[in-house]
Amino acid sequence: MAKVISNMHLNEKVGLLEVECDRGGRPGQFYMLRAWDTYPLLPRPISIFDCTDHSIRFLYLVVGEGTRRLYQLRAGDNLTLEGPFGNGFPELSGKIALIGGGIGIAPFYYAAKNYENADVFLGFSDQPYLVEEFKQVSSSVTVNVGGTILDTLSFSDYDHVIACGPEGMLKAVQAKQAAEQTTASVYVSLENKMACGVGACLACSTKHTTGRKKTCTDGPVFRAEEVSFV
Repeated sequence: MAKVISNMHLNEKVGLLEVECDRGGRPGQFYMLRAWDTYPLLPRPISIFDCTDHSIRFLYLVVGEGTRRLYQLRAGDNLTLEGPFGNGFPELSGKIALIGGGIGIAPFYYAAKNYENADVFLGFSDQPYLVEEFKQVSSSVTVNVGGTILDTLSFSDYDHVIACGPEGMLKAVQAKQAAEQTTASVYVSLENKMACGVGACLACSTKHTTGRKKTCTDGPVFRAEEVSFV
């Protein structure tokens, strides 16, 4: 059981939850969060937004009953944390671009703190949030509202590119990688639904060039060209 330190409402659907926890985690990993007894049945997988020695912050979007209940939490409330899960982002050096679309920006704050001189690209459909916070930990921050954040950069200007966001955006990442014929290594972090986080339920299974992969234990980060979106 963990205790809520704060739960900041960034807008009517996005919250930034800080929870007491000393288990830490690597950029790109996630926890399973549960703040209810019986309904909804399953916990919710949420990426690590930031870590300290004594707390973890989670950036989340209200999309259903589980995340609505997270949104209602207040300082002092209790919730259950399981994790950290997933392999997280690879260790990389060189010039790195981190591209987040919508709530897909969530894992890149902690990543930008850990990668040296990473450029961050943030795409929003509506009013941006946390841009100033990203500027404090990034080499540069580019913001696009209502358009396509992928149009603001060339993959070939980087050694490594990591993207996280809705499936349509990740398909566009694959298309851009192929169109540019870039030598940059390109990764995608998947946001698949999952029930257990430990590879038992297969709910997060995704098609891969070498067969089915479990997003929770084999990912959630994969080489972009190895994922098949169907």
